[in-house]
Amino acid sequence: MNASDLRGADGPDDEWTLRYLMLGPGESPPLIVEELCGTDTASAPVVPELAWRNALGGQTWRLGDRYLKWSPRAAGIDLGREAERLRWLEGRFPAPHLLGSGDDGAGQWMITAALDAGSAASAVWRARPEQAVRAVAEGLRRLHAVPVAGVPLHWESWVSRTPQELGARPPVDAPVLVHGDACVPNTLVDAEGRFAAIVDVGDLAVGDRWADLAVCAMSLEWNYGTGWDGVFYEAYGVRPDLARIAFYRALRDSES
Repeated sequence: MNASDLRGADGPDDEWTLRYLMLGPGESPPLIVEELCGTDTASAPVVPELAWRNALGGQTWRLGDRYLKWSPRAAGIDLGREAERLRWLEGRFPAPHLLGSGDDGAGQWMITAALDAGSAASAVWRARPEQAVRAVAEGLRRLHAVPVAGVPLHWESWVSRTPQELGARPPVDAPVLVHGDACVPNTLVDAEGRFAAIVDVGDLAVGDRWADLAVCAMSLEWNYGTGWDGVFYEAYGVRPDLARIAFYRALRDSES
């Protein structure tokens, strides 16, 4: 995700953007940011640029031609899961190239190469929602077509859990490679609005495609407003399965 895609010419363009491009009270850049800021891979001076932050204290920084993703130990997020999945995706599906990962004592980090693409949730694409929705749908359709034969058997994700309170799980429509967090911000699109890559792949696993479709369609409303479900399902090439949509949204909510 490129922070310049989220900012206007004179700074953040709205309150939604501002929330995610500023550190909150008591937050500071992780020490690893300073350690990596000497040069980028082109040996040029680097000014760190906050590209994203989340409610758990996680931060993503742009460092020249690289991105640093850092998660504090208290968040309980294992970035090693995502690093492993990025390595597996290399050559199989568009995703950032992993340059390194580690632990700085306060949290885990990983570095990826920057892509020539921006988030489908950026202000640019929130102003052109139909094109963005179609790109998001294309990305999921292509991801779900990746052969699952070589997916490591130990990969697990919330999509395969069945809390007792949800009752019987609907039969899997078709086992596919699912993203596991298929919300709009986790799709990157190029300058022409075409699907470019996926990010935040720590829950990548084999599961029911409706785990992705149900969550993604819900995310469309958060990012673009109401009324885009029909375009999304049409672009993906499927009719809405209301029972599976309801189940996987309830399952996702139970994991939040």
